[in-house]
Amino acid sequence: MREKFGVLICVWIMLLGNCLGRFVVEENSLKVTSPGSIKGVYECAIGNFGVPQYGGTLVGTVVYPKANQGACKIFEEFDISFKSKPGGLPTFLLVNRGDCFFTLKAWNAQKAGAAAVLVADNQDESLITMDTPEEKNASAKYLQNITIPSALISKSLGDSLKKAITFGEMVKISLDWTESLPHPDERVEYEFWTNSNDECGPKCDSQMEFVKNFKGAAQVLEQKGYTQFIPHYITWYCPEAFLLSKQCKSQCINHGRYCAPDPEQDFSKGYDGKDVVVQNLRQACFFKVANESRKPWLWWDYVTDFALRCPMKEKKYTKDCADKVIQSLGVDLTKIDKCIGDTEADEENPVLKAEQDAQIGKGSRGDVTILPTLVINNRQYRGKLDKGAVLKAICAGFQETTEPTIYIETNECLENNGGCWEDKTANITACRDTFRGRVCECPIVNGVKFSGDGYTHCEASGALQCEINNGGCWRETQEGKTYSACLMSMSARRSWPANVLGANAKIPGGAMSAAVVMVPCTCESMTCASVSIFGASVINRWDFMLSDSLGMFQLTYSISKDAGKNGKTEVSSGFIWAIILGLVVAGAVGYAIYKYRIRRYMDSEIRAIMAQYMPLDNQPSNIHHPDI
Repeated sequence: MREKFGVLICVWIMLLGNCLGRFVVEENSLKVTSPGSIKGVYECAIGNFGVPQYGGTLVGTVVYPKANQGACKIFEEFDISFKSKPGGLPTFLLVNRGDCFFTLKAWNAQKAGAAAVLVADNQDESLITMDTPEEKNASAKYLQNITIPSALISKSLGDSLKKAITFGEMVKISLDWTESLPHPDERVEYEFWTNSNDECGPKCDSQMEFVKNFKGAAQVLEQKGYTQFIPHYITWYCPEAFLLSKQCKSQCINHGRYCAPDPEQDFSKGYDGKDVVVQNLRQACFFKVANESRKPWLWWDYVTDFALRCPMKEKKYTKDCADKVIQSLGVDLTKIDKCIGDTEADEENPVLKAEQDAQIGKGSRGDVTILPTLVINNRQYRGKLDKGAVLKAICAGFQETTEPTIYIETNECLENNGGCWEDKTANITACRDTFRGRVCECPIVNGVKFSGDGYTHCEASGALQCEINNGGCWRETQEGKTYSACLMSMSARRSWPANVLGANAKIPGGAMSAAVVMVPCTCESMTCASVSIFGASVINRWDFMLSDSLGMFQLTYSISKDAGKNGKTEVSSGFIWAIILGLVVAGAVGYAIYKYRIRRYMDSEIRAIMAQYMPLDNQPSNIHHPDI
């Protein structure tokens, strides 16, 4: 199978070489102002990394190091620095081609303080475009951190510069990008050739990072009419001899007319190339429908949202997931499906056929063979795919004095809530507008953190969750008192009975004689008919006491000893009050009897004592007492 696929790849390459073979090397001017022996204007090729100064110029002096002339090693090892002194001109480092990647040369030059790097070719040939390493070597972290411009110069010019420097002459040059991009009028047209595949390694990651960062500026420029943007997607076709092969069937749609490489480069697992082609087609159709609705800028939202919500790694790279994203943005899903058409039909797809035709260069623009590729005013952009660098290049595409002076700021949350989650009752939204465009992130409101995906679901969490919209639970005011179904503990919100007066609720906790929980409500007391605890029905009185320290009410509930053992155990709150009242009455009666008996006893004792010392009216007056 691998051998057959290898032959297939070779055939594709040959076909691409015939029909997509006109690759244009984008150039800028290099003007040597001294020494006089080599003074003149030369062409150099702009590197496909770093940040070219589109629309501007950069003047500096050229240095050719005595050691590490290929710049494949760190210059600190040789105790060499190219940082310019205060008041001095920037330093342009001249290095030899070969022995390591172009990007590594630029990175080492930048770390040593050079303002630009000039790579001298090692053979007499036409200028080529210096590109980033192939996928397997493109994981170096420094690639996205290269910010200096780079240029490849011819071998003859390189030899002349080296000779002048060797003889001790100061070589002064000017790098000029003012004409690198056409700037005919007050509107810039640009294209972005991209891919929905998110499993192609660092290039896919950096491409998506650019889309996220750039979309806010892109949408404002488009809405204000300063730019006209069109996204594009590269597809290949399967040679007729291989139409029935397993490879073509798994990597192509419409009977081999439109193909893409396998995302994981493994036919036995994951998604196939045809899945990528279909998603590319869906994104192209989304732009077509949105453009017809005069909202082409929505494409940026769809692409970023799809990448976040429907990644391959989570097995969500599907039509269902894509449809949910489309619906959240308010675009007609029926029209998009109609645009996609039947991907199994043995016929041309108008959208993808137009994409294949657009790959072939016209006029000053070369064929598009590299992903991603940015084309500005029909000229391919070279350099780092970075928001600031691309904005600078787009601004260079405006006719002088017609550049927009607007501040790139968006307010995408005003319409359709940006396709994000919202709670209209509590006036809370997950849509947050940033300089990068809108993002859907569950918010933090009054110290309450919401958790969820930000698109379809956000839920309050934490100790103060009942403060926001009563935690989404039941709440009712009766006779001036508010009853809440939101139970708040220090760990998480619990849902109390849907109707506190009479419904059952599941109360967390084990069998215990008493428990204390915190409930945010304004009532002082209330009675529940029954509460279910581990299947046992317990009827009780719920008393609330205000806790000043927590600013809430403390709810204490008691549970019968056999709660959880017998699901039918019931204790009537009325019966309990009757017992309490009976005890109070019995105590009062007992106290009365006690008081009555004590009083009679005391009266009898007093009369006996008084009788010994005082004569009574009924005793005889002639009784004599004997002497003692």
